[in-house]
Amino acid sequence: QVQLVESGGGLTQPGGSLRVSCAASRFTFNSYYMSWVRRAPGKGLEWVSIINPSGGSTYYADSVKGRFTISRDNAKNTLYLQMNSLKPEDTALYYCARVNTGWCYDYWGQGTQVAVSS
Repeated sequence: QVQLVESGGGLTQPGGSLRVSCAASRFTFNSYYMSWVRRAPGKGLEWVSIINPSGGSTYYADSVKGRFTISRDNAKNTLYLQMNSLKPEDTALYYCARVNTGWCYDYWGQGTQVAVSS
């Protein structure tokens, strides 16, 4: 069974930084696009970023462009999201998700909480 396990969330002040990670197992990690999706309190899911299998192509939502960086280490089967210049509106549960060949999310992690508050 595919496993995705996020870690690294926490509480930080506005303007701070956090890096969240997603450890992947039980599938060929370097064959899949991977994505970060978040859910803010009381809101729906919001796509954040996506990365291609090699890590050479990345895309971001306008709300995080220039502040967040998605990356992956295929040798470690791990996906990352470096978040800088955090804002209170970035407060959310952050999920990593695997993108299948039909461009759907077929597996999700349990999420890691990020809170930005002064």
